[in-house]
Amino acid sequence: MASRRQWHLSVLSAIVGAVLLAACGGGDSGPSTTRVVSFGDSLSDLGTYAPATSLAGTGAAPFFGGRFTTNTHTGYTAASNSNTATIWVEWVATRLGVVITQAAVGFATTNIACPAAANPALASSCTAYGQGGSRVTDPNGIGKAGGALTVPVVTQVANHLTRFTKFETTDIVFMMGGANDMLIQFGAAAQGLPPATAVANMQTAGTELAAIVKDQIVAKGATRVAVMTLPDIARFPAFNQLPAADTALLAQLATTFNTAVASGLAGVDVRYIDNQILFSDIVANPAKYGFTNVTTAACDPAKIAAVTGGRVTDGSSLFCNAAAGQPFNGMKTGASASTWLFADGVHPTTGGHKAWADYVIAQLKDFGWMPINQ
Repeated sequence: MASRRQWHLSVLSAIVGAVLLAACGGGDSGPSTTRVVSFGDSLSDLGTYAPATSLAGTGAAPFFGGRFTTNTHTGYTAASNSNTATIWVEWVATRLGVVITQAAVGFATTNIACPAAANPALASSCTAYGQGGSRVTDPNGIGKAGGALTVPVVTQVANHLTRFTKFETTDIVFMMGGANDMLIQFGAAAQGLPPATAVANMQTAGTELAAIVKDQIVAKGATRVAVMTLPDIARFPAFNQLPAADTALLAQLATTFNTAVASGLAGVDVRYIDNQILFSDIVANPAKYGFTNVTTAACDPAKIAAVTGGRVTDGSSLFCNAAAGQPFNGMKTGASASTWLFADGVHPTTGGHKAWADYVIAQLKDFGWMPINQ
């Protein structure tokens, strides 16, 4: 029988392998924010699958990885939220002065809802619903067959409403879904699905996301909702060497989804954060953001394979750690978590997430949702 650590590692290897193969102006004051609520996938996952990277091999902290970025060895306790942020939404929450933690941790068969609630003072902090592999409405996300949770966005929102009944006017709500739908449709097209069908499926997913935002978030009391667009991932390391026809399809899938979301939300009081603009500008002008490499993954598949006993061979950032000189370090020689944009083929480094957070914070100030001088 495989050890518990072996089982966790093999499950997450399947998840990440599938991803990579598929992947109003304000013044000096602003309204108060008491909670940040985030829905989505691996790009806003604060550690759903962290038990797979338990250093003790038991599924318990400390973890050497657990987030889809260049992790550091912190253990990811809620108490250290303010000084160990590695994901954009956590940095944003910290700047807003609130704590945000995982809504769930574990796998399909064994998981814990709101683990931070072990501390009663943090019982309302578990509003980071994003999970690696999750889609908009389909529960069969990337890695689901291997035991991943992949709770879809529609259910993430429903779970929030079950816990809190509604959204508050002091919430800032982020919605970023659709990336895994795009990866699945692109992968299906590579296997023979007509491209036009893949595009139509992305339009459906975008329409579904818009309906969730309109009917289950805005209609349930949220007054500050930021919808984040899909970037053009054709420039990401997993795809930037593909033929022109493939990169054109990726761009079309993202654009179709974004257009469908905007169409479905016409007349609804939401704001948009354009990730296409951000990531395209970073790739085109890396020095402007302090990056020296925007084309190559920083995580080393060989080192990660060694750390995981050969169970993870694709260089997944979930098992990548940037702590220099440590036995769990998974970075390529010469790579930097702060000046390289990408950790693996589709996920940013901690430096990439920090640049992303800075961009989001600037947008929130433009919206008048947080003080300019904060």
